[in-house]
Amino acid sequence: MAACKEQNNLPAAIDSKLTAYTWTVVERRNKAFIRRMCMHCESPTCASVCPVEAFRKQPNGPVLYDASRCMGCRYCIMACPFDVPKYQWDRAMPIVQKCTMCPDRIVAGSPTACATVCPTGATTYGERDHLIGEARARLASAPKSYIPRIYGMEEVGGTSVLILSGVPFSTLGLRTDLPLAPLPMLTWQGLSKIPDVVVVGGVFLYGIWWITSRRTKVQDELTRESAKSDWSAGTALRSDLNRR
Repeated sequence: MAACKEQNNLPAAIDSKLTAYTWTVVERRNKAFIRRMCMHCESPTCASVCPVEAFRKQPNGPVLYDASRCMGCRYCIMACPFDVPKYQWDRAMPIVQKCTMCPDRIVAGSPTACATVCPTGATTYGERDHLIGEARARLASAPKSYIPRIYGMEEVGGTSVLILSGVPFSTLGLRTDLPLAPLPMLTWQGLSKIPDVVVVGGVFLYGIWWITSRRTKVQDELTRESAKSDWSAGTALRSDLNRR
């Protein structure tokens, strides 16, 4: 946590939960420690819902945020299945903040700051396929020490952060009800129906407009005919009175 703060020039004060100024936290749950941070999804939902492409998935793993493009809609905060992006509510010109996976260090060929300072190997860094192999090896070498599952391997299409645990993931506060399919696919399935909805809705609204307009025209015509009839009757009556 301290290394993350130093690497990203964040305020030294460490929060007990993820904030715009604390991008990773270590929580103690069920007699175990669990790190919370951005999972850097393979198909990030935050990027799929962002209307200005402020979030983008990088080929080397990180999901990065461009504050200069952000319009402040906060769709990313609502869409993230891991509740990660946080908003700077205390600033007049706020932006969204989260773990960046130390992209400068990655480009330079160095591990992330958090992995570099970890003294026990609880946090390691490497290529995703290599880490999956390492996780499987740990599971095979000590099957009684771990839950037989690699969290993040398949959840929401897979993530760049993988987690092993000796206790059920749900007791660590990790969601276990997530679909295996990437969430952007579900978003696209919904958005793909929009053209049909627009066409059908447009036809329906046009039909309502035509019926309403037709009724108005008919009513106006009846009003005019009634007015003509009343005028004609009045004229005839005046003419009769004049003859008398």
